[in-house]
Amino acid sequence: MGMLEDDHRLVIYTVAAGLSQMVLRTNVSGMPLEWIDYREAARLYHQDQVAYTCGSVLFRLHGGISALTGRRTVVEVSSIVATVGQTGNPGNTRQDYVPPLNNETLFRRDAHLCMYCGGRFPARELSRDHVRPFSQGGQDTWKNVVTACLRCNNYKAWRTPEQAKMQLIAVPFQPTYAEYIFLKGRRVLADQMEYLLAHFPRSSPLHARIQRWLS
Repeated sequence: MGMLEDDHRLVIYTVAAGLSQMVLRTNVSGMPLEWIDYREAARLYHQDQVAYTCGSVLFRLHGGISALTGRRTVVEVSSIVATVGQTGNPGNTRQDYVPPLNNETLFRRDAHLCMYCGGRFPARELSRDHVRPFSQGGQDTWKNVVTACLRCNNYKAWRTPEQAKMQLIAVPFQPTYAEYIFLKGRRVLADQMEYLLAHFPRSSPLHARIQRWLS
């Protein structure tokens, strides 16, 4: 498309967002794939892999000057881009895909709330608690872990919630791939939230939380 044909310099103008704002990439059928930065978005546009876009305009990329027309190419990058081609992530194609479990996404799944006392804490004051401890046959899986403040985790120790006489305020769940994409987003825009929400299961506990954010 000539964006970098004759001049390899790239001038970027941001629209309503800084350069740190991530773009949601989907496949041509609209299934969420991953978050990409403006550099990857520019590459996809340059290689004619963008099938269509939706959402708000985030960046205006001013690229090379065409030798034929003498005009500089300008590409507007939207918050959501649908692309052709594949990624290395199998999450959108495999039914048995299990998102990797890490504390950052776990804490986001549970909204940084301790699932025992209900308090909201910064990440440094939270921990991963195994509902059924390893010593009693528990595993390190999404459905057996919850976010817990350090105090509650220390008090519960090696016991189950029943043995410790503690009650969970929510049932742990394994996120679908679309939910996991949402949880990985560092700053998700309203239009991106709405798009991802449409791909969540009807029973997803994240529905109510996102609706509160959007209202």
